[in-house]
Amino acid sequence: MERMTGHVQPYAWGSTTMIPELLGEKPTGEPQAELWLGAHPSAPARVGDRSLDDLVTEEPDATVGAASVAAFGPRLPYLLKVLAAAQPLSLQAHPSRAQAEAGFARENEAGLALDAKERLYRDDWPKPEVLCALVDSEALCGFAEPAETYGHFERLGVARALALVAPLAKEATPAPERLAAVFGALLRLSGDELEVVDQVVKAAQEVDEEGPYGRFAETARDLSSFYPGDPGVLAALCMNRLSLRPNDAVYLPAGNLHAYLRGGGVEIMANSDNVLRGGLTPKHVDVDELLSVLDFSPGFAGLVVPIEVTPGAWRYPTPALEFALWRLEPSATEIPLPGSGTGRVVIVTDGSVSLRGAGTELALGRGQAAFVSAYEEAVVYGSGTLFVGGPGTAEV
Repeated sequence: MERMTGHVQPYAWGSTTMIPELLGEKPTGEPQAELWLGAHPSAPARVGDRSLDDLVTEEPDATVGAASVAAFGPRLPYLLKVLAAAQPLSLQAHPSRAQAEAGFARENEAGLALDAKERLYRDDWPKPEVLCALVDSEALCGFAEPAETYGHFERLGVARALALVAPLAKEATPAPERLAAVFGALLRLSGDELEVVDQVVKAAQEVDEEGPYGRFAETARDLSSFYPGDPGVLAALCMNRLSLRPNDAVYLPAGNLHAYLRGGGVEIMANSDNVLRGGLTPKHVDVDELLSVLDFSPGFAGLVVPIEVTPGAWRYPTPALEFALWRLEPSATEIPLPGSGTGRVVIVTDGSVSLRGAGTELALGRGQAAFVSAYEEAVVYGSGTLFVGGPGTAEV
């Protein structure tokens, strides 16, 4: 086990304070959106004085574990992050493995550089992910029931908008087809058609109530304050809005449309940087490609319910095999570090803890991280909260 240093990504939507406060550093005034703790080649973490991706390449079995290498090859199959959002992220989704492989090959054949702004597939991996909130957070996740969304637009009373979403009320048509037609039409608004965005926002500013309709109007107000006139403001109103409390977690499979609005937490995902965007961003948007990967089934599967695997240790179960996530809260007793047989990333989010292995001990304070290689056994003690990420093969 060895101390790890992550890589901070300064995306424009990031908080100027959350990650610096976690790391015990003075804020610079610049946004710090994500802290990457993994071996993705675009921003690998450092373990001691070496890059984690180099360690994995040189000794994959010892570093990541034989089961993971057999399943995913000689690479770290997951990426652990701390996400800190001060403003909404783009409307986005991630591809399945087959979609990623096809898209990556297609863009390679077209000669697109990996760092090209218009590049959609930067690798050939899927990107299912879990976010576990560290602070109160807001997000959009998946599509709401079409009849409910139509009812909200109907109450808002903007005739032009109601005409645009009229297919949502056609119950004889399957819900996914209704949502696909309306969502695509809203994202493609342009020119004078975009006047309807301002009309909807103006009407939403008059809404002063709680409940689903109030949240619908709040979403329009929130998004338009950052992206005035963006068609994504209307498209986002077709989605479910979620409020996450600390330790609440949400799983986002391939094809799930989502956007974090504000807040932050610990995020783990398959080791990919493939993001397909549809709006609410200055970055490259490809509506057609986004629509091709989206799952338009309405509803929300619910939060990930953690399972207490041993006193003081909870696992967040998902169908993803690329990663596993645990939350540990040691106090009076030692807790075995989960994920035996796989390479694990540990980050302390509160208090201070120590990892003790065979002849090795490592003290970690808030914001500090470590990498524990596949065949190191360790126990955790102290007082605080830490998250542990590892390959999903540890759960088999």
